Amino acid sequence: MSDKDGKLSKNMKILKDKMLDTISGVPLLGWLFGILIAVLLEHFAGDLLVDVLGLPKIPVLFGCVIILKKPLMIPGAMLYMLLIYILPISIVARLSSVPANRVAAKLLDYPMFVSVLIHIALFYASLYIWSEISAYRVLTLKLTLVAIILTLSLNVINGYMGEFSCSHPGFMALGAYGASVFTVLLFANDKIFGHALLPPSLGPFMFPIALIIGGITAALGALVIAIPSFRTRGDYLAIISLAFLFIVKSMIENLEVVGGPRGLSSQPDYAGLPTVFMWTVACIWITNNFVRSTLGKALNAVRDDEMAADAMSVNTRRTKMVAFLFAAFWAGVAGGLFAHVLRYVNPGTFGLQKLAEVLAMVYFGGLNSVYGSIVGAVSLSLLGEALRPLEIFKWIIIPLLLILVMIYRPTGLIAFKEFDVGKLIKPKQRPGKEV
Repeated sequence: MSDKDGKLSKNMKILKDKMLDTISGVPLLGWLFGILIAVLLEHFAGDLLVDVLGLPKIPVLFGCVIILKKPLMIPGAMLYMLLIYILPISIVARLSSVPANRVAAKLLDYPMFVSVLIHIALFYASLYIWSEISAYRVLTLKLTLVAIILTLSLNVINGYMGEFSCSHPGFMALGAYGASVFTVLLFANDKIFGHALLPPSLGPFMFPIALIIGGITAALGALVIAIPSFRTRGDYLAIISLAFLFIVKSMIENLEVVGGPRGLSSQPDYAGLPTVFMWTVACIWITNNFVRSTLGKALNAVRDDEMAADAMSVNTRRTKMVAFLFAAFWAGVAGGLFAHVLRYVNPGTFGLQKLAEVLAMVYFGGLNSVYGSIVGAVSLSLLGEALRPLEIFKWIIIPLLLILVMIYRPTGLIAFKEFDVGKLIKPKQRPGKEV
């Protein structure tokens, strides 16, 4: 290596260290504030900037759709993202690092839930303002949140329990139809179920009950798998769960009372963004507490060595049963939300393609990680929408991306990492400085 190359490499390393030092002192509160300023900037100045750059409209998914449809607009779309998102977020986060750290430190004097609620409120405000640009953003955001719930629930089985289940689309279908039948029967006028039995004004208040019913329906269906499969060892769960998926799909297709292969529609519009967001937050919080509890530790022990766990007085069959029903319940809740987001549900939706999607999200994000499930669900959901203009070619790009991840990161992008809320919201200390 020449002296010139060595000097260049040294300068690049110095620049990298300075950049890392700059952002290392920004707490989560600062980043959230930066994101909020960015989406507000887009809300008030997005149309003006679009006209200046010659873009047809505000990019709905960070410019990817525009770039893929009209390659000549790549410079304009990239400049839009730079001016609206990248620069404002980084500049505001850096400038607000000192006051944000002071606020984060002050919040430590109060119970943790106060700080958590403030962070969640800022994050939701950013999502709400961002999604108000178009109905497509709202729909994409809600489906992404549903995907997070579904991915988290499957990771409990395939990651934390160490089994391989293929039944999650079946659980999702049971939850979707269970919640839909409840709301359509009671609060909607439908050609199948007739007139509503209760005043529609009660529907939004009863919707949580509908989702819980959907979750319980899925958990009861999970018993059909759990009872025979957990008496055996090896890959029998994968075989039985795949058979269960086909049974559920075929059963729904032959039940004319719920529309058969035509599907079930007329679901009331109860799954607004606030509702889906709150259920997603609840799922993350409850699942994270579950996997970090004593039962979650026992689940990890069963995954690592079931015979050793049994010898150490862990009731392995009960542990696996509880985890399986827990995961099925949340898959059912995801199904109920999914049905009411689309306001239509069809048995063909819950087939092998849905199974491939959720498995890809789990293994792409990372096993045994709440972080990984969130990253996998968000990244693949948004990537699938961003690549939609490529049509069939997107089903070549996404599998190739998954293959690369499996080669270089066999356990996923963020595997075996605990979701510690306390560390996430605490103030950040830059090297050599005190907060």
